Parts: sequence; structure tokens; C-alpha cells
Amino acid sequence: MVSKQELRSEETKRSILAAAGELFGSRGYDAVTMRDIAKQAGCSHTTIYIYFKDKEALLHQLSMPPVQYLIEKMDGLLGQELSPDDKLKAMSLATIEFCLTNRSMYGLVFNTKAGRVDEQSPKLEINQARNKLFGKLESAVKGCLGNELPDERLLLYTRIYFFALYGVIATYTSSEESVEQLMGRLIPTFQETFEVLLIGIRSKAEGPWARTED
Repeated sequence: MVSKQELRSEETKRSILAAAGELFGSRGYDAVTMRDIAKQAGCSHTTIYIYFKDKEALLHQLSMPPVQYLIEKMDGLLGQELSPDDKLKAMSLATIEFCLTNRSMYGLVFNTKAGRVDEQSPKLEINQARNKLFGKLESAVKGCLGNELPDERLLLYTRIYFFALYGVIATYTSSEESVEQLMGRLIPTFQETFEVLLIGIRSKAEGPWARTED
């Protein structure tokens, strides 16, 4: 049986996480201090360190579950019996819908203290997870372009697709429309965007880059 002290401890931890998420979302990660979070959570400055050693620990706790959820979602879509193009489109729509559903936390989850997507061994665990998520997108792009593309070109085209995808998301993170309204209204536009991106990327992938060493 869970004791009252354990229940209070868990409630305090949840309050701290909720306060951190609210403050990071409204004021930005860098502008918020541990004292600010403790005050918002209704606990002392010393109490907060019982649960989290620093802001990076809070970033980890807030960001890892959403990123892990998306990784599992992408794995599921990659495993479906769909054409490569349809897999990439399904993954793109799922990413947009998820990010717009959680738009208040979007910047924190995907951008705060982010490193390079091609970094082999990021120091922060959240960046390891973010890069794993990028790798799922890279696998989907590779499926659309074929297996003979050099690694550096695959990374280039995946980055281009990534920039476009997250540009779409950033466009609507401040929208007053609900995610249902946005997806209902804009899915045809999103689908057309994916088509245009793939046409352009395929055109470049089949172009003269392969002859640059001639």
C-alpha cells in the first residue's frame, strides 16, 4: 500500500513538472530558473532539488516521453504494408498531428538544447532520442529514393524534407484553430506538399550529382 508520504512526494514531483512545462512553454527554457519553477509549483527552492538535479533533468522528464511515443509511432508505420511514398506521407501527417496536438510543448520537446542530427553520440539522452527519430524519417526517405544513394546525399535530402516538415508545423503552432480543424482543413495541402517535395528530391537524386567525380 502506498503511504501518504509517497503520495505527497509523487504529487510534488507532478507539480514541479507541470510548473516547468508551463514556464518553459510561456517564457522559454533559458529564461526560467529553478527558483521560478519551485515558486510556480508551490515548493521551496531546496525541495525541487530532491526530485531534479537541474533544468536538464526537467527537460529530460518532459521531453523524452513525447519523443519516445513518436519513435514507436514511426516504427509502427514503417512496418506497415504500404508503398514507400505512402509510408513517408503517413509518418509526416502523424508527426504534424502530434506536434500540433502538443503545440505548447513543441519548442521544448524538439528544439531546446538540440544538437546536430548527424551527431554520432550526443551527450544528452534527449538528443540521442531526437536523432533516433530523425533516423526513422531518413529510413522512410531512403525507401522512396532507393538504396544506391550515397549516405551524404541521403542525409542532405532527409534534412531538406525535415526542414519542410517542421516548417509546416511551426507555421501553425500559434494558430487558434484546434488540431481537428487544422488537420481537417489542411490535409490536402499537406499531402500536396509531400508530393512536391518528393518530386523535387527525386529530380535532384537522379540528377548530375552522380557524375561529379567524372
